[in-house]
Amino acid sequence: MTAIAEQLTQRLGAAFEALGLPPELGRTIESDRPDLAPYQCNGAMAAARLARKAPRAVAEDVAAQLSGDPLLAAVEIAGPGFLNLTPRDAVYDARAGELGGDDRTGARTVETARKIMIDFGGPNVAKPMHVGHLRSSIIGDCLQRLFRFRGDSVTSDVHLGDWGLQMGQLITEVELVMPDLPYFDIDFEGPYPSKSPVTMDDLQTLYPQASAACKQDKARLESARAATRALQSGRPGYVALWRHFLEVSKEALRQDFDALGVRFDLWKGEADVDPLIPDMVADLKSRGVAVEDQGALVIHVNREDEKRELPPFLLLKSDGAALYETTDLATILDRKAHTGPDLTLYVVDKRQSDHFEKVFRAALLAGYAEPGALEHIAYGTMNGWDGKPFKTREGGVLKLADLLRMATDKARARLDEAGLGQEGDASERESVASKVALAAIKFADLSHDRATDYIFDLDRFMSFEGKTGPYLLYAAVRIKSLMRKAAEAGVSSGAVQVSANEERELIRVLDAFDRAVTDAYERRAPNALCDHVFTLAQAFSKFYGACPILPEKDEAVKASRLALAEMTLKQLELAFSLIGIEAPERM
Repeated sequence: MTAIAEQLTQRLGAAFEALGLPPELGRTIESDRPDLAPYQCNGAMAAARLARKAPRAVAEDVAAQLSGDPLLAAVEIAGPGFLNLTPRDAVYDARAGELGGDDRTGARTVETARKIMIDFGGPNVAKPMHVGHLRSSIIGDCLQRLFRFRGDSVTSDVHLGDWGLQMGQLITEVELVMPDLPYFDIDFEGPYPSKSPVTMDDLQTLYPQASAACKQDKARLESARAATRALQSGRPGYVALWRHFLEVSKEALRQDFDALGVRFDLWKGEADVDPLIPDMVADLKSRGVAVEDQGALVIHVNREDEKRELPPFLLLKSDGAALYETTDLATILDRKAHTGPDLTLYVVDKRQSDHFEKVFRAALLAGYAEPGALEHIAYGTMNGWDGKPFKTREGGVLKLADLLRMATDKARARLDEAGLGQEGDASERESVASKVALAAIKFADLSHDRATDYIFDLDRFMSFEGKTGPYLLYAAVRIKSLMRKAAEAGVSSGAVQVSANEERELIRVLDAFDRAVTDAYERRAPNALCDHVFTLAQAFSKFYGACPILPEKDEAVKASRLALAEMTLKQLELAFSLIGIEAPERM
């Protein structure tokens, strides 16, 4: 299967080569002046010096080579030597047949599959997910879907924040509130209770209390640090209580991720690699990769060829404590041993760029990773109208569950206003509202350039007009309705036979799916996929308005147009599956 632009590139390349010029000059792209021709080749401009001719003369020679070509209905020269190309209708018909018969509608897989690890989500134990986790979760999930679709073997890891001082703070706070629990009795021999003494709601109250107390009271902070050291040294009661924190938190986090439609292969955390740290530190010291500096153990990661200086990678503090940098390095070592990824993507906001640069350099110096095997997928922040990270009206951080509830309420209201989603029982109507809400949030996020900040505007995201998730769902639902009516009327799709410009344009957009998927994959840029889906929905709308389907009297034309509608729906739903959204059956 070869896209029309690639077919033309091959023909133009052969024409340039016949003139003694490099075939690469035949590269053909979709025209930036579709009013003149659907495709263009600018190779004659670059060939002029090699051919020692004016660009237009080169273009004339190339056009002569293409005379009578079965692919081309017209070859015209514009301006100083641009080649404008119009394929024959038979080319569109044949390509539409290929796309319609392909389950992937033209999207190819990679030539060489790789093992990919994607680290995203990154929630903390004992803390509810909030809007700050939204972008990592949505972008990371889209990338894991995209990389799998392209044929790579993908392992996703939520990488929980489940170790460190916050655990000691929680343990000491629980002891203050419930001092008689057996976890605090150093002489208790077990077994410890199987049921957690705290719920997720309890943890959400206790952790802020503990954090605030430690900021105000040095003695309280030192107590939390001592509890952290005892936990990390394996004190049985503290470990048992920590396991309760972990399980209660995981259950709540799974509910939040399920509501987002996000899944992970691994639920590992910092604690999983803690046992690796002593041997890792000893190895790095013995090889001179880590050195002592003012009592601490560091890895110097600065490079002589760079002006910007980075502080040393802090492997251990002067008191022997490990940090996030330490566990991140140990995690790379753990993944190398258990998964062996060719590439690891870290989907974390751009404010952590320096941290990851240090971690990656340390991993290279340690021999834990090859150049280019670790990549920070940096993204901007989701902001409120004040340009600062989005918060509640009261200035607090909005919980993810509350955001989704707010979006579903807004979706339900918009559906009611538009008279949509009224069919079915209450459960089905609620399902439609939920799908519209997720589409609004996910598409709004993914359609922006990943590295940029954006303003969270739920009213705009929820519109059924413009470049929004609800608009895309409505486009798919409209085609589903058409298909049901066609089935009821006994109308079947048939071979595509184009005759209208809107049909040709729709086929060209369908043909661009592989390019959009490849672009999104190579640049880790979901917005490239979103741009394509929106363009496809617009092209179908134009086609649907200009080319009647079921009212058409000519049966062959009717079957052809129905085939184009089927193909569009198939590609829309494929793209939706990569974005992580789903169109309801009716709306």
